[in-house]
This record gives sequence, C-alpha cells and structure tokens, in this order.
Amino acid sequence: MTQVFDTLAAGQKIEGTPFSPTRESIREFCEASLDYNPLHLDDNYMQGSFGKTSFGGIIMHGMNNFGVITRMLTDWLYERGGVQRRLETRWKAPVKPGDTITPQAVITAMRKTEKSRWATLDVQVLNQRGETVAVGEAMVEFPR
Repeated sequence: MTQVFDTLAAGQKIEGTPFSPTRESIREFCEASLDYNPLHLDDNYMQGSFGKTSFGGIIMHGMNNFGVITRMLTDWLYERGGVQRRLETRWKAPVKPGDTITPQAVITAMRKTEKSRWATLDVQVLNQRGETVAVGEAMVEFPR
C-alpha cells in the first residue's frame, strides 16, 4: 500500500455519491435504528417551534450524514487497500425529504510511521444549494 499512499497529496479531493432522502428512506432508517423520534416521522409535531429553531417538517437522521460520508470513504479506500480508522462529524443544518446531499473530502495531512501510512481528511456534506449540512474529520490508514 506504500505505492498507493505515495500517489496521494495534501489538497487531493474526493467526492462521494449523492443521496436523496425520501420520506420512505427516513422511515426505514427509523425502523432500522429503532429511533422513532417525531423529528423524523411527524409533520404536525415538526410544525412547532423548538426554541429559536423551526424545521417546518420532518428531517433526516443526522446519522445518515455519517453514513454517506462513510460510504464515500470506504468506496475510495477499498480499491486502494486503505481502511477508515476514525470519523468525527458535526451536523450544521437539517436535511429534508427532497434534498440531495453529496459528501466530499480533502486530504489535509499525511504521515508515515514505522508500521503504517496515515492520511487525515476534512469532510463535508453539501446539499443541492451548496449549503453545508455536516462537517468533520476522518483518519484513514494504508497498512504496509
């Protein structure tokens, strides 16, 4: 994997597969995760105000952002022999049915150790309007 690692450079960009959540995919995630929070299921509940926040309708689980980022990383890493080791994310804006979100990443740092090769990436998820809905940082390994 040293050969693959040596072809990478800080500033290199990675783009993932767009994802368009639907009411059905949001419900399926509720069922799979056993998270039946009304934020994701009940439009009437979501018409209310949550302090200074008003969503106006159901929103996608934040962990779906995590999932689209993970898919991007594993799709990119698998064919290069790399492994995802860490991912931290923060949600910045809600995602609603009908939105299309696309994950992307930029390599920010690279490091060689005696036992392996490592890269750090800034990750971001954008909606169809170019608004940032999630940000974070990932660490990936290219084992020797």
